[in-house]
Amino acid sequence: MSGKVAQRMHINLASPFIMEMWVIIFLVEFVKGSLLVALLPVYMENILGLSVTVVGFAFALQYLGDNLFRSPFGWVMERIGYRWTMTGALALILVAVGMIIYAKDAVTLSAACLILGIGTSPLWPCTMTGITELAGSTESGSSGAAMGAVEMASLAGTGIGPIVVNFMMDHGGQSYRFVFLVLMGCAAAVAAIALLLPSRIGGQATHVVRDMHGDAPEGERRPLQPLKSLKRTMHQVRTSLKVSRLLFPALFLQAFAIGLMTPVVTLFTRAELHVTPNQFSLLLIAGGGITVLALIPAGKLVDRIGTTLFLNIGFLLAACSLAFFSQVRWLPLAFVAVALVGISYALILPAWNAFLAKQVPKGERGTVWGLFLTLQGSGMVAGPVLSGKLWDSVSHSAPFLASAAVMVLLFGLHLLIVHRTKLKHNPS
Repeated sequence: MSGKVAQRMHINLASPFIMEMWVIIFLVEFVKGSLLVALLPVYMENILGLSVTVVGFAFALQYLGDNLFRSPFGWVMERIGYRWTMTGALALILVAVGMIIYAKDAVTLSAACLILGIGTSPLWPCTMTGITELAGSTESGSSGAAMGAVEMASLAGTGIGPIVVNFMMDHGGQSYRFVFLVLMGCAAAVAAIALLLPSRIGGQATHVVRDMHGDAPEGERRPLQPLKSLKRTMHQVRTSLKVSRLLFPALFLQAFAIGLMTPVVTLFTRAELHVTPNQFSLLLIAGGGITVLALIPAGKLVDRIGTTLFLNIGFLLAACSLAFFSQVRWLPLAFVAVALVGISYALILPAWNAFLAKQVPKGERGTVWGLFLTLQGSGMVAGPVLSGKLWDSVSHSAPFLASAAVMVLLFGLHLLIVHRTKLKHNPS
């Protein structure tokens, strides 16, 4: 009886770990959004006189650092815990912003962007692993509301950061140096908050100690053997990760669909809808605001109903609304299309993360989450590349139609994954 009750339990969104990670995610995305969206493109081109190619290369290094180090940091987190993994990595954000303040050339700025990416890379593996641990059971399905809460923090930070920075620059008359110092203060606050994180959640410590020291008796401690520990980790991941092979292309495509849209949304609204900057801000609020407001209610419903219905509706609604947006040339209809896209992503994001949480084995959760997020992140690298080619070579609507097609493909892949999983658990 107690086991059944435990499986119905949901994560307390007011728990210290969730609250601390909410603040950390918000501030990290605030700093990243401020730098990558509002400050660095203008600062590097207009103040330092660097070419757009250099700007693009520096940004690519940031994302490369973020993506490549997710799995290694997930592995490290399994061994030294949340507190020191996050504190050590987030301190690199402070270093990166400090380097940007004094950088005068492309090499230093590119190195700072790479360090910024490395500093943010453990954020999502640690968050997802912690939520999965708090859920207590990979079959409980109780992580949807928590996933929605952290996604809300991420979207809020990414959106509010550039708005605040632009206000400080345009209306407050502040210098770049002052704004960079404010961001350094945010980075220092993030590292300090990370010190409040727990070292472990649940009964993870016993596994980690055994893994680091081999199978030594309780009172005996052999020298640390990191290479042997890594080999053992990879073997455990291979043997315990029993997921459909279709999940791996689905991970890539989920972010690829977003990557196709991201670089051309601003260009499309200016070229095809002829919007003013204020109208574009309202479009962002219509889409992003609806997504943020709907994430936690959607997450709670995911916990009650399950992920399948939300993902099926979300993928199909996203496909239809993106195709609709690509054909709109009248601003009121554009607001409708953007609102529908926002609703679809509010359905998809918490359900998708909760769906992935069910696929993560109890052993090596940090490493597996790092692997999943790396595969997913690679879609964000490939998406913008194809998006630019479609924009230049086919039409301005092509990237959005391609993204809609990917959503339809994701709908089909998800149906197949769910069907195969049911057959595996109920072969009769």
